[in-house]
Amino acid sequence: MNKLVKGMALGVMGVATCFLAGCATMPGGIAPSSTPLEGRSYQILGYTAATDSSVKLFGFIPVSGGNHIRDAVRSAARKAGGDALIEVTVEAYDQYWILFSRHITRVDGIAIRFTK
Repeated sequence: MNKLVKGMALGVMGVATCFLAGCATMPGGIAPSSTPLEGRSYQILGYTAATDSSVKLFGFIPVSGGNHIRDAVRSAARKAGGDALIEVTVEAYDQYWILFSRHITRVDGIAIRFTK
């Protein structure tokens, strides 16, 4: 009987531990461009995406740098060799693990390069 109780306790603890991990997605926003385009001509380079994230130990002790949309936008544009993005969408999601959590911002768009 004692082994049965210990086994059940271990099972309950195992299931409870599973609930300490998870994921959540939050909608962000949509923008026509990441910079003003009025009166400027540009060349379309193609689809690009990038992320920026921050990691926290135990969910509140910062381990990495900040999570900024502007850094993800710059990274996505540079990745494609562009100056800016059009048809921009942003979304964020969180990953929760037992010892740490990670907040990620993802930017998608079409990279453009301004022409003279």
